[in-house]
Amino acid sequence: MTANGWVQILFYCVVLFAVTKPMGIYMLKVFDGSYRWLGFLERPIYRICGIDEKEDQHWTSYAVGMLLFSAVTMLVTYVALRLQGTLPLNPQHFPGVVDRQSFETAASFATNTNWQSYSGESTMSYLSQMSQLAMHNFASAAVGIAIAIAVIRGISRRSAGRIGNFWVDTIRCTLYILIPFSFVLALLFVQQGAIQNFSPYLTVPTLEGAKQTIAMGPVASQEAIKQLGTNGGGFFNANSAHPFENPTPWSNFLQMIAIFVIPAGLTYTLGRMVKHQRHGWAVWAAMFILFFAGTTTAYWAEARGNPIHAAEGLDVKASSLQSGGNMEGKEVRFGIANSALFAVITTDASCGAVNAMHDSFTAIGGMVPLVNMQLGEVVFGGVGAGMYGMLLMVVLTVFIAGLMVGRTPEYLGKKIQSREIRMVMLAVLASPLVILGLTAIASVLPAGLKGLNNSGPHGFSEILYAYSSAFANNGSAFAGLTGGSYFYNTTLGIATLIGRFAVIVPALALAGFLSERKVVAESVGTFPVATPLFVGLLISVILIVGALTFFPALALGPIVEHFLTSARVLF
Repeated sequence: MTANGWVQILFYCVVLFAVTKPMGIYMLKVFDGSYRWLGFLERPIYRICGIDEKEDQHWTSYAVGMLLFSAVTMLVTYVALRLQGTLPLNPQHFPGVVDRQSFETAASFATNTNWQSYSGESTMSYLSQMSQLAMHNFASAAVGIAIAIAVIRGISRRSAGRIGNFWVDTIRCTLYILIPFSFVLALLFVQQGAIQNFSPYLTVPTLEGAKQTIAMGPVASQEAIKQLGTNGGGFFNANSAHPFENPTPWSNFLQMIAIFVIPAGLTYTLGRMVKHQRHGWAVWAAMFILFFAGTTTAYWAEARGNPIHAAEGLDVKASSLQSGGNMEGKEVRFGIANSALFAVITTDASCGAVNAMHDSFTAIGGMVPLVNMQLGEVVFGGVGAGMYGMLLMVVLTVFIAGLMVGRTPEYLGKKIQSREIRMVMLAVLASPLVILGLTAIASVLPAGLKGLNNSGPHGFSEILYAYSSAFANNGSAFAGLTGGSYFYNTTLGIATLIGRFAVIVPALALAGFLSERKVVAESVGTFPVATPLFVGLLISVILIVGALTFFPALALGPIVEHFLTSARVLF
């Protein structure tokens, strides 16, 4: 680790802290209707779509609207991908996408996962990239943010289960947050060198006299919403390691800020909406501590290097085992510090964009992104998803605190009872059921083992990472796994759907139940939710839930791999 690397990491942290409050205030004003500077567009949309702007939906109606919207947009994308070969804006004349990949891609993008088992520049036409994949980048992100706002409303209101209007929340989020910020961000990316065109692919001669095809396309616009909406799907197979997507260290910094800006801002919005700003900052602090711990661990592991490459006779406990650290799979223009930082950010935020090959990280360095996803998408998390996922953990924490002092748990003056905890546990238990269940199946079936390109514990980690990424709606991968088969396309697509909706629906139900609760006055036995004790207990609950569930699987994968490489054992 170097001083320069730490300066860059700390600079990122300072900027993230600085943008949290203004972004939180802006989102608060958007969703309470104070900002209507695009009302000339917003109002006609309501009229055309038959939306009653003043309707306050019950949580069940809110959930049904969200499910119907997601199902219809997923179906439209499936059909469009299957018919790609007959549609315009396809200068490379790509054929329709095969059925299994069309299903997985439609499910993945509809759930804000953006898992890709294909190379974007050799599979998707410009029309598919813009009208389908980019459409979902906006729509799925808007849905996630709308759900987070609805859950916060449920906590703050006394409204008999009514938590807002799904259609209004989604439209306002798209119009006032995602489109304007993406437009500005795309211009910044173009200024930094990201390409934005509709040109056919170029064929150029190389220095050796061979011919090379250079992909073109509307990249900067895709890149902006990909990061801002924590979608993560790359226009190119190399994702944000490709110089056309992420050309400079400054574009890399902008991408990392874009990934966290909305999730971080939502913590301030939470504090303002529930009229307890210190609680909002306490949630931010818990997220930040987990993020910084992960960054420190990943940076240490990658800077230390791979013990396999240590000089002969060097003590494997030395602070640096490999001269220059582990640069395998990393871009020289970003280096180890920014590669480790990006890896932690993208897996904390369920973004899935990568500027380095996670498969080439050291065992411990690669375990950090894996654990981030298994914690439940709560360390800032995806846009909206991180907030409602964290609020589930907050309710669980308050419940445990109440049990420890022997009184009915309360959260912001509302009693937590059995039906609220049942919703929380439904969401919490879905994760190990799907991730560990599908990993176990893939680890023994020939169809699952056929996709491995690595043996031993690293091969197991590839399978575990794939299902963790799919369920967490992340989309990044240990790329040694060949996921373009009927088995993986189908099971990963199903995992993305369960990972999205098995958390959203219980979260909405929790919001509806809490909105029906009366507010009781605080007493000496009320557990405060804005103290260091609360932050520490919240972090402990998150870690215990993740560690107890996934530690045996991690022991079979990255942990045993670490000890084998430390003993210089190849596999």
